[in-house]
Amino acid sequence: MNKKYTIKDIAQLAGVSKGTVDRVLHKRGKVSDDALKKINEVLDVINYEPNLIARNLKNNKVYRICILLPDPKIDPYWLPCIKGIEDAVQEFRAYNFAIETFFFNPEGKKSFLKINETVLEKSPDAVLLPPLFHKETLEVIKKYDELNIIVNTFNNQVQSDSIKSFVGQDLFHSGRVAAKLLDLLLKKGQIAIIHIDESIKNAIHMQEKERGFRNYFSEKQNQDYNITTLKLKNPNVEINFNNFLNENPDLSGIFISTSKAYQIAKVISETKHKKIAVIGYDLIENNVNYLNQGVIDFLIHQNQKRQTYLGVTSIIEFFLFDKQIPNTILLPIDIVNSENASFYIE
Repeated sequence: MNKKYTIKDIAQLAGVSKGTVDRVLHKRGKVSDDALKKINEVLDVINYEPNLIARNLKNNKVYRICILLPDPKIDPYWLPCIKGIEDAVQEFRAYNFAIETFFFNPEGKKSFLKINETVLEKSPDAVLLPPLFHKETLEVIKKYDELNIIVNTFNNQVQSDSIKSFVGQDLFHSGRVAAKLLDLLLKKGQIAIIHIDESIKNAIHMQEKERGFRNYFSEKQNQDYNITTLKLKNPNVEINFNNFLNENPDLSGIFISTSKAYQIAKVISETKHKKIAVIGYDLIENNVNYLNQGVIDFLIHQNQKRQTYLGVTSIIEFFLFDKQIPNTILLPIDIVNSENASFYIE
């Protein structure tokens, strides 16, 4: 049923002429009741949406969609997003859409703001972006809204009436899932929540994950856990974490809120400390290597490829079919270990 049916196809299926089908689809001219019935039966079966598609093509309007993406050369977490965008472009290649991707430094607010200025100059019909920087994202969304440019967000959620849609995971419950996994592994002990590189005050996704994590343990009747938060910045992540380990010899569990669990796993693998349970995010190569070595116990897969695909296609279907863009599209919280990791990697 994914076939794109032409007027010729419909005419053959209904046993009528192409001219008769054209008159029915565009509601012009007279058609016999018998021919109308045959054509409508075919349209019902193939779930054809002729008027909307015809209107889009007839207007010859080229819709411009701009996608802002953190540079995968700086952070490989974002690399699968490119494939998600390519899949969406390929699926709707026959229609009038100009889709362009712009890269910014995920560690630089100025880079994010500058690339948004570039996008604004393009006067797009819609924008898809991950709101890595909360304060700055609200600023740029306001500018888009003033120009009636649709904004979809993915990966990280930010509250704004100007945002059309969010695609991603429920980050609060994602944090709770991580807490449950550590609880099953440990039963008691000292746990560190580790945030790497980003400023937590300006990163809602980190705040939500930590909030969910702590919420899980706050609901437990026993208080056998001591939970601390550690913020680390490159290039001193490994040195400072090693110092933290030496100062906290009883550390038994770690939850890393970003895709950089491999930096923590590297230090653990090189020390003679006892086994420490580690929960992290995302199936980037370095993380998977430590997962397979048993240094990382679980990774939560955020399916960033699927996020971008759904973010782009929901915009396209809005313009093409007048299909309402959903306010929120939540993806499953996938738990990955060394036994099932290979099934998630393309």
